[in-house]
Amino acid sequence: MFTAAIRLVKKINPQSNLLILADKESQLEKKAGLNAGQIAFVKKAITNKQKPAVLNDGSRFLFVIFNEDKNRGYKADEQWRKDACSAVALCNQNKLEEISLVNLTGKKRVTSLAAEGALLGNYQFLKYRTTDKNGANTLKSIFISSSEADTQELEQIQITAEATLTARDLINEPLSYLTAEQLSKEIELLGKKAGFAVEVFHKAKIQALKMGGLLAVNRGSPNPPTFTILEWKPKRAKNKTPYVLVGKGVVYDTGGLSLKPTPGSMDTMKCDMSGAAAVACAIYAVAKAKLPVHVVGLIPATENRPGGNAYVPGDVLTMHNGSTVEVLNTDAEGRLILADALSYAKQYKPELVIDLATLTGAAARAIGPEGIVYMSTANERVNRELEDSGNNVYERLVRFPLWDEYDNYIKSDIADVKNIGGANAGAITAGMFLKKFTDYPWVHLDIAGPAFLEKPDGYRLKNGSGVGVRLLFDFLKKKAS
Repeated sequence: MFTAAIRLVKKINPQSNLLILADKESQLEKKAGLNAGQIAFVKKAITNKQKPAVLNDGSRFLFVIFNEDKNRGYKADEQWRKDACSAVALCNQNKLEEISLVNLTGKKRVTSLAAEGALLGNYQFLKYRTTDKNGANTLKSIFISSSEADTQELEQIQITAEATLTARDLINEPLSYLTAEQLSKEIELLGKKAGFAVEVFHKAKIQALKMGGLLAVNRGSPNPPTFTILEWKPKRAKNKTPYVLVGKGVVYDTGGLSLKPTPGSMDTMKCDMSGAAAVACAIYAVAKAKLPVHVVGLIPATENRPGGNAYVPGDVLTMHNGSTVEVLNTDAEGRLILADALSYAKQYKPELVIDLATLTGAAARAIGPEGIVYMSTANERVNRELEDSGNNVYERLVRFPLWDEYDNYIKSDIADVKNIGGANAGAITAGMFLKKFTDYPWVHLDIAGPAFLEKPDGYRLKNGSGVGVRLLFDFLKKKAS
């Protein structure tokens, strides 16, 4: 993980490298401190829709981002983030270590948005590079005038950026390092750093709890499973019973005996624990920001491998809640480990449970990497609040139905339910399967589309995206207010 630090100052040094934010051309003439030639250059760049406009006077760089004042709403917010990310890329190309952000718009929110895009866009994963490190980012500090910023919001943005980039690190780690046991150790380190409690169940405890889904998926692996419980419970929590977050932690998915093809499929399956990374890092951010909200995280973790003792199509599993599942596809493994965790969540009598999982290719094919498919049994207020949070952080949500008719798709001839439906409505039937293990308000987020990107999308860089961290934090922050 690498990102610059936000540094609040009373006054910006006008001779430093500047990132100037404006939404009216008159601001450039009256407030930016540019000479006539520089203003003419910037206006021409604005006409040509060049963002940012770049000026180098020999002693410093000036980057100017202009977004018209008439553009409002969450799409306009996202543009500030993306444009600031573009400026950061230019800072690194030119080996700059510092940049000062100057907001001429008079809107403190714009400062926060630009800072967020800059922090998230300054990420690299270089842990395994041993020879070519010339492309390492150089930007270390973003100076911001305290008079142009909401200092509390900036502090939270620094926290959520760190949490998101930590999630990216976890997702980008290969299985050769990040086994289920190592994932639990990483979460324990996060707990010590931010002050939340972590308890790890190892295989014997998982067997005692009769988590048949998690144990079955793990059977083909040489490495044992874990079940990790995270808890942030401040003294003055706003909620009487906890919000429970459940994250799919398949640290590598071969598909098991229903083996995936390698090109474009299995080769990226180190990302199949993106839900676990999002849950762990969201709770890290909540604890570090000391939000007054009681949150529990549940993370079942394992590999899904075709080893000699692997579970097979046709097996019948007895789950943690005592129900039986006929396995027809061992590549529909995520729902099996999540089902045990969702069943375990009942003991908390939760106010709400949200699970995050790279669950189905069907969800990714339906809406691509542009958003998150979700299903819900929660009330409409919760759904609206989640959708609003999705817009706020530009991790947009698209709701799929849980109509009763879909239940017919997963009826089994020999067990209570089968683990996969037919060719149609694959994301929905996966949600219907999970629903059977809940008896509380519940939201399922299928993040298969945006979790691991083939190409960068602004500050969402190639590979692990850390999707879900900022969404959950924004939602819980509203619940805590």
